[in-house]
Amino acid sequence: MNPLQPLANHQFDPFEPHPELDGVELPDMGGGDWMNNSDAFGIFAKRGMAPPKIPPPSEVRREAKDRSANIFAYYEKLQSILERHEATIRKRWEKKTRTQRLAVLLQAWPGMPLTHRPDFAAFRKHAANLNSVAIQHRSSFIWPIINQEDLGDPKTLTLLLNSRGRNPPHTFAASDGDEMHLGKVTMAIVPIFLNGHVMILNGMTRQEDYGRLMAWEEHEDAFDWTHSRKQFLPGEGLLILEFQERLLEFLVDCCKTILHDIPLDRMTSNEFAIQPEPPLKESLDATGFFTLSIMAKEAPYRPPAKLDLQKMESLLSARTVRAEDHIWSLREDPSYFAETILDMKEHLLGVHSNTKTQSDGLVRARMINSVLVESFSQLECFTELRNQATRLRELSSKYSSEISPEKDLPEEYLAALLKFQHYLNQVTKGVLNQLKLSGAASPPLRSFFVQHYPISTKSSTIRVANSAIKREKAVAELLWLLQTLWEDGNDLFLCRMTAVIDELDRFLKAEPKALELVSPYIATLIGELSITGECLRQLQIFQPWANGFETALVDREKAIKREFTEHTKVWAQVYDAFKEQNIVAIGQLGDPSGGRFQYPVGKRQNKANVETLRRSEANLDAFWNAVDDMLYRKAGSLDGTAYKQVLSQPRFLQRTPEWVEPAARKEEKPNHSPQQSNGSYEYVPPSSRLFEGTGTASSARAEALTSRAGKIKVKRRGVLGPESTSENDIAPSAPGSLADTQPTFKVDSRALKVFRIVFFDPAANTTAGEVAWRDFLHAMDSTGFTAQKLYGSVWHFQPAKLDVERSIQFHEPHPRGKIPFLVARRHGRRLSRAYGWYGTMFVLKDNS
Repeated sequence: MNPLQPLANHQFDPFEPHPELDGVELPDMGGGDWMNNSDAFGIFAKRGMAPPKIPPPSEVRREAKDRSANIFAYYEKLQSILERHEATIRKRWEKKTRTQRLAVLLQAWPGMPLTHRPDFAAFRKHAANLNSVAIQHRSSFIWPIINQEDLGDPKTLTLLLNSRGRNPPHTFAASDGDEMHLGKVTMAIVPIFLNGHVMILNGMTRQEDYGRLMAWEEHEDAFDWTHSRKQFLPGEGLLILEFQERLLEFLVDCCKTILHDIPLDRMTSNEFAIQPEPPLKESLDATGFFTLSIMAKEAPYRPPAKLDLQKMESLLSARTVRAEDHIWSLREDPSYFAETILDMKEHLLGVHSNTKTQSDGLVRARMINSVLVESFSQLECFTELRNQATRLRELSSKYSSEISPEKDLPEEYLAALLKFQHYLNQVTKGVLNQLKLSGAASPPLRSFFVQHYPISTKSSTIRVANSAIKREKAVAELLWLLQTLWEDGNDLFLCRMTAVIDELDRFLKAEPKALELVSPYIATLIGELSITGECLRQLQIFQPWANGFETALVDREKAIKREFTEHTKVWAQVYDAFKEQNIVAIGQLGDPSGGRFQYPVGKRQNKANVETLRRSEANLDAFWNAVDDMLYRKAGSLDGTAYKQVLSQPRFLQRTPEWVEPAARKEEKPNHSPQQSNGSYEYVPPSSRLFEGTGTASSARAEALTSRAGKIKVKRRGVLGPESTSENDIAPSAPGSLADTQPTFKVDSRALKVFRIVFFDPAANTTAGEVAWRDFLHAMDSTGFTAQKLYGSVWHFQPAKLDVERSIQFHEPHPRGKIPFLVARRHGRRLSRAYGWYGTMFVLKDNS
C-alpha cells in the first residue's frame, strides 16, 4: 500500500505538456476543422451521434416554467396526502406481498427496470456501443433509483415518499443532478446547450423562481454561479426538472393506488385530520445491526445527507487505532507475525509457480517488504487523514455562522477540504495498487490469470493477463468489478469508485459463489476502500459546494501536490529502506518456516510449551531489533512520523515468564496486590533502541526502558480513556502504573463465555475455543457498543453507553462465521490496549 503514486487523471488538460502523445497520429476525423467555432459540435457527428439541441432561450424558459408548475403541484398534492395518510400508506405497503407491491409500481411506472442501478447494468452490458442504445436506456440513466429490485422492498418506497413529500424540491436539486452522473459522463444523456445563461434551482422555495433562466448580463453574479456551479447549466437544469416532475407524478400515483378505497376528492380534504409525522424505523440487516451497505442503498431515497465530519473522524480514528494495534501485534505476538507473513506470501505474484523464477532469499524479502511497507503506510496514511478530519471539524465549528448555500466557503475551510480530498485520493490509490498486486495472486482467483515471469531471478516485475479458463457469469461479474477497481482506468473514472464499491458489496451478498472467491486478505482491502470511499462520498454530498470543488482546485492543485510531496519525504525514505535488497540480509530472522515462530499459547502450560513460547518471542524480538537498526541507519530518526510516535510510547510487550515447577510455585509467598495477581504473563519494555533519546515521546520510552528494565509479572489494567486525537498523546501502557478503577460488567452467560475466551488466561480454569461472530457482536453490544458493518470484512464499534470516545474496528471472520481462538485472544489484547479491559471485569448478571 504505497500512497505516493498519483491517482490516474482521465481529464485532458490542453494547457499541460503531454509527452505520451509525441509521435502519436490522431485518427482521421474526416477533415474536421478543430479551430472552427461555428462547428463546435462536429465531434458528435464524427462519433455517429446527434449534436445537442440548441433551443432559443424562450423555449427553455417555457419548458422550465411548465415543469416547475407541475413539480410544485405534485409536491403539494403528495405533501397533503402524507400529512393525512402516511401511517396508513406504510402499514398497507408493508402488508403487501412482493408481487402485489410490484403490481402497484408497474401500474404507476410501466416498463420499470428490473435490477438495482439499471444505468450501471446498461453501461456494463453495452460499453462498446453505448451511443447506439442510449435512447433505449434513457430512462435508466436519468432515473437509476427507479427499479423493481429496490422499490419492491417493503421499506424503500415509503422512504422515498417521506423524503419527497416532506421536503421541498430545491432540497434535492443538486443530488438529483448527481444521480445522472454516469449517463452524462458517458454521453448516454446529452443535455441541450444554451450559452450565456444559468438556471436557478438551489435555494429557490417559490414556484415562480424555481427553474428560472437568467442571462449572464441580467445579474452581476450569474456568470460566477455558472462557473462555480452554485447553480446549473440550462441543459442540466432541464434534466433535473424532468427528473423531479416524473418522480413526483409517480409517487402521487402510487399513493392513489395504495389508498384506492378513498375517493380522490376526499383524500386531501378536511375530512381527514393532519397527523403527526410517523417516525421512520431503523434499517437493520439479518444480524440486527446497521450496515454501510444499507446506508448506501437507502441514501438515494432519503433527503440528501449533510456532511458528517464527526462520522468521518470516528471512522478514521478507529482505523488509525487498528493500524497502531497491527504494528504492536506484529512485534508482540509471534503467531500473528507468522500468519501475516505467510498470508502475504499467498498474495504475492510470482511465488506460486511450477517453475522457480526467484531465489528463496528474494521471495522471503518480498514477503517481509510487503508486510513492513503496508503496516507503515496504513499507520501514516490513516493518522494523517484522522488529523485532517479533526481539523475540518474544528474549522466547520469555527465558521458555522458563515457557511450558507448562498455564500462561498471560507477560504481556510475550502483549502482544508481540497487538501483532505487530495490525501484521500492518494491513500485510495495505494489501496487500489495493493488490490491489483494481490488480487490476481490470491488463492481463489489465481487460476483465472496467467503470470508472465521475469527472465532474471533478480527481478520482481511480473505481468498479469487473463487466463483461458472459462468464467461463469458470477465469476465474470466479480472479476470485472475487481479489475475495474484495481486497473484504475476509464471505467472507474466514469462509474466512480464509490458506486463500484457499492455494487461489489451488493453483488457479494447476492452471489455466494462470488463471495467464496474473495480471500480474507482481499476482503480486508475492500474494507479499506469502504473507509476512504465513505469519506469521499461525504465530500460528494457536501452540496452545493461539492459541485465547485473541481473548479476551485484549478488554482490550488499544484500547491496541494507540493505540500503532499514535502509531507511524505520521510515516507519515501522509509520505503527505500525497506527495499527488498536491504531486507535480504535480515530476511532469515523473519522466516516463519521451520517452526521459528511456533506459539502454542492455547495449550496447557508445561515446561516444553513454555520454552517454545519464550523461544519464539526471543526470535521475534531479534527480527525487530534488526529491522529497527536497518531503518535507523538508512532513514534516520523518522521525525514527524506517526510510526516514531507510536513506537516511542512507553508501552510494554506481553511475554511468557520462565517455567517454574509446580512444587516450587506452591512455596512462593502469595502476592495480594490486585495488580500482581496474574502469573501467566510478564510485561517487558520493547528491546529496540530505535528512538531512544530523540525527543519527548522517546524520552518517556527511554525512561520506561531504564526504570522498568526488569520483567514485571502483572495484569495490565487501566482506566477507560478518551479517544486520542493528538499526535503528541502517549498511551499509558506501563503495567501497574494506574489504579484498578475499571467497572464491572454484568453480562449474560452468552457474553461471558465470549469474554472468557477473548481474555483467555492459561493459568485459570478457562477453555480455549472458537467464538461465533454473532456471539462476539452480542458481547460487544452488551457492554455498550453499537456496531456498524462497513464493506469487506470490517465492522466499526462505536461506544454508545460507555464513558469513552474511542471507537474500535474488528474484521469479521471470512469465509467461516467463527473467530479462531488465537484471533479472539488478539481481539482481547486490542481491547486491553484501547480500554484497559481484562477478564475478571466480566461477571454473570443475576437474572432475578
